[in-house]
Amino acid sequence: MSGVAWAKQLTGVAAVGALAQAVPMVTSLGPVRAAVWPRLTGLGDPGHVALTFDDGPDPASTPQFLDALDEAGVHATFFLLGRMVQQAPWLARRIADAGHEVALHGWAHRAHIAVSPAQTLRDLRQGRDEVASAVGRAPTWYRPPYGVATAATFSACRRLGLRPVLWSAWGRDWTASATPESVFHTVVRDLRGGGTVLLHDSDCTSKPLSWRSTLGALPLLLEHCAEQGWKVGPLREHGLAVGVR
Repeated sequence: MSGVAWAKQLTGVAAVGALAQAVPMVTSLGPVRAAVWPRLTGLGDPGHVALTFDDGPDPASTPQFLDALDEAGVHATFFLLGRMVQQAPWLARRIADAGHEVALHGWAHRAHIAVSPAQTLRDLRQGRDEVASAVGRAPTWYRPPYGVATAATFSACRRLGLRPVLWSAWGRDWTASATPESVFHTVVRDLRGGGTVLLHDSDCTSKPLSWRSTLGALPLLLEHCAEQGWKVGPLREHGLAVGVR
């Protein structure tokens, strides 16, 4: 191989490497992500809002969310961690039996940019299998921890038949300073019809008892959506087309 050809090959490898590093940065930036990848951001039917919860199932908190949603007559999508399902498979089944959509948040809550492609695939496969064993069917949706998706994330999703999806509005409900009012106002600041809301029904990766603020914000959020004329429900009813973009 000539020196020129070798230099071109190195340039190509460097470009691919730069792209692989850039992908997680782009997917973690909400406004950029929404413009470039609306489906990945969870932008769907303008008359609908997808309500999603991460990090469960947690026996200390998830049942209270299920009770609140049942009282409101609303279904949601729960992105479950495999390690949490392993500890409480009965609760994962309760979520599904109540009519909610069960999705995957991986096995452990680790950012994919910090692990190898093989570890990323193993994390998704182990989590998917644990969820499927608990509820009797494999999940369709997958949300990477911290919203950081790499090339390995998308590759693993294709291999395992998972559809990656992030969010368009969140409540920053994992912080020690969160209150029901702060969670509500943070969500609605970015929420539009067709948006996907990210909240947490567990504090397993958050400040202790932070879920209480989320639970307190839930009726405020549901009332706001009703006032706007938006139906609230799970991702399966959100009208998202197949594909990443």
